[in-house]
Amino acid sequence: DVQLQASGGGSVQTGGSLRLSCAASGFSFDKYAIGWFRQAPGKERDRVACVSSKDGITWYADSVKGRFTISRDNAKNTVYLQMNSLKPEDTAVYYCAASNVNYVSSYLARITSYDYWGQGTLVTVSS
Repeated sequence: DVQLQASGGGSVQTGGSLRLSCAASGFSFDKYAIGWFRQAPGKERDRVACVSSKDGITWYADSVKGRFTISRDNAKNTVYLQMNSLKPEDTAVYYCAASNVNYVSSYLARITSYDYWGQGTLVTVSS
């Protein structure tokens, strides 16, 4: 069975840090680009960051540039999202997703471009 297991969420104060993990199984992980999305209550699900399948090319939303870092370890079938200098507006459920493409492009901005989704992990940042 295909699984994407997101973990690492929690509650932190403004300026704090969290590292999210997305552990994958059941598919050829190193052939998939991975994206992190987030969805705040009453809002749409938005792409936060993504990483290509093998060469480590990354993309970030302007709102998180310089604060978040996405990385992957294909040997462990895991993608990470290091989140620093967290703000209350980062509060959301964070989802990881896998897309069967090798490259990072505007194609990965669309939710429908992803083949598999994790269950989400809640991040709460208090002021």
